[in-house]
Amino acid sequence: MPATVITDLAAELTVPEDGTLSRVLYRDDRLRVVGFAFAAGQELTEHTSALPVVIQVVHGHLDLVLGGERTEARPGSWIHLRARLPHTVPATEPSVMLLTMLPGAESPASGTPSAD
Repeated sequence: MPATVITDLAAELTVPEDGTLSRVLYRDDRLRVVGFAFAAGQELTEHTSALPVVIQVVHGHLDLVLGGERTEARPGSWIHLRARLPHTVPATEPSVMLLTMLPGAESPASGTPSAD
């Protein structure tokens, strides 16, 4: 298929009454997009990713902790995290975010960004 179109992210990622929902929305050899829907007060506890990632908030409010530094993320926020940066993702209200994982952005052998 030449294009992937999601016309309504809210319909794909309904916020649960309690808990967190995650769903892979797109995947190929260059990137993976995972949608997360959080009930108010839910969070992804501190973790790291082996890959660089981008976080985009669709709606709601996240009070992120990135490498020990706190930052707020609201709709329209765009946040890039380097690989292995410890981070926590708490939702202070019902929220939806997109997480784009960039498997092609780092060379496995050297741990440095690829040239293409």
